Order: sequence, then structure tokens, then C-alpha cells
Amino acid sequence: MVIMTTTPSRAFQPVLDRIAEEMERTPGRGRPADYIPALAACDPRRFGMAVAEPDGTVYGVGDWREPFSTQSLTKVFTLALDLAREGDELWEHVGREPSGNPFNSLIQLEYENGIPRNPFINAGALVVTDRLQTRTGDAAGELLGFLRAESGNPTLGFDEGVAASEAAHGDRNAALAHFMASYGNIDNPVPVLLDQYFRQCSLTASCADLALATGFLARHGVRADGTRLLTGSQAKQVNAVMLTCGTYDAAGDFAYRVGLPGKSGVGGGIIAVVPGRCTLCVWSPGLDERGNSVAGVAALDRFTTLTGVSVF
Repeated sequence: MVIMTTTPSRAFQPVLDRIAEEMERTPGRGRPADYIPALAACDPRRFGMAVAEPDGTVYGVGDWREPFSTQSLTKVFTLALDLAREGDELWEHVGREPSGNPFNSLIQLEYENGIPRNPFINAGALVVTDRLQTRTGDAAGELLGFLRAESGNPTLGFDEGVAASEAAHGDRNAALAHFMASYGNIDNPVPVLLDQYFRQCSLTASCADLALATGFLARHGVRADGTRLLTGSQAKQVNAVMLTCGTYDAAGDFAYRVGLPGKSGVGGGIIAVVPGRCTLCVWSPGLDERGNSVAGVAALDRFTTLTGVSVF
């Protein structure tokens, strides 16, 4: 095996092709998120992967242009959009530590007086969405506009069927929101917040769209049009929280295997960042017991192994 430690751009496509071939031969791809009925029918053998460079050049393989349900991947973008508006004040309402518990745990919230451990567990994402809603009046719309602009795809939108499915099975998220509201850590009416949150999670996009949209984190906070969304320090903060908290309670194993800041979603997607070099998105709907894409984690592991590119 040749490790390309100085991977030139032209080498990304052969690496992706090799990874796709290996994934095709890999048995045991996990199970879709069957607790969300709209996602239960997804084929766990589907696989797509894209790599985008900071200049917008994008490479892909497999189902890399197939839209899928982004779910928790959107938490990265709402975090960035709110952090850009209120800065460090945000961290008074949500922590930055790994949870070590399931992403929808109520027990941890009670121990910590309604302050979620980090912005990527459900409670933390609800707080971030609530604060973005207060500042914009339409958190989901703000997210959609941002992703359309950064991906260059004006057709991105929400899947109303998925949003309705999540709302119909969203009792735990409602409980989290009401519990935090009892501690004064939610500003908006809980039904309004939940509607915004479920719409946010229902957004559909492809690996190509998401690799491009995540590019501002590889460009140290600079958007695709050259304007600055985050300071360099804030971009570092988002990447750091992704590394330590982005894959539910498997973040340590993900950092060990992949060595990149990453964020997963139960739709089977994972986004990852190599600051200054590239951004990645991989999608395969089959999940492990912790809610991360089996093939997605394996593919990112192979990418960093084959290229020698990581943050370590």
C-alpha cells in the first residue's frame, strides 16, 4: 500500500475509486434508523463519497449526487450560524464536552441543571436552534439559505414527510425542550422550536452539496464567496467540538480511527474536515449501534490511511 502523504488534487479520484471498490466487498453494513419510519426503508448498501477542495473543486464516487436525509449533520451549520451572531455568549447555554451518553439522554440534563453537555447531542442542538430562531425569526430558513449558497445548489429543500415523521415520533425531543425551558434555557415556545428543529433535520442534500457547504471550516471561517462567517478562532472551535463530540458517544473511537473533525447523522451521512486541505462527505444508511454509518466510518478511515491526511 502506498501512502500519499502529499496527496495532490488529481490523486483524490483514484483514492475514492479504490475506497468504493473496497466498500462494495464489505459485508455487514448495519441497519437504517428504523425508529424514524421515513428512514427505515433506506437500502444499507447504498454508498456515496465526495471530497471538496477549498477552491470548490469536488470529486465523487458512487451515489455522491444522490440527495439523502441530513439529520444531525445540520447541527454543524446551525452552530456556525449562531456562533457568528452571538460569539462566546453561546457557550453560557451549552457546553463543549463529550457526553458519554446517548444523544437523547434526559438523565444528563438533570444532573447539569438544564445545560446540555455539547451542541451536537439533541438537547444542545435544540438550544442552538432556539438561539438562532431568536436572532433570525426563521432558523430553518436561515440554514437552508446558507446551505444553498455554500453548495451552489438552489434546489436544496426540506422533506416534509421526514419532518412530519419526526414530529410524530418526537416525544423525547419535546421532553428535552420542556425540561430545558423549566431551567430558563429556552427562549421560544417549545412547539415553535420543535417545528424549526424537525424541519432543520429533514433537509435533504447530496454528498457533493455537503462537502462543498462544509468548505468554510477548511477555509478557517471564510465562505465560498470570500466573505467571512467565522473568525479563525471560531472555526477552530467548531472543528474541535466536531472532533470531540461529533459522532455521538463514539467520538473517541472515531478520532482514533479517522483522525479528523467529523459529524454524523442517523440518515447515514458523515461530514469531515481537513483544515486548509479539503472537506468530505460520505453517505451509507446502514448504522452501527451508536448511530454512525458503518460504511461511512470505514470509508473515512481508509481515506486518511491511504492519503496520510489527518489532523494528527
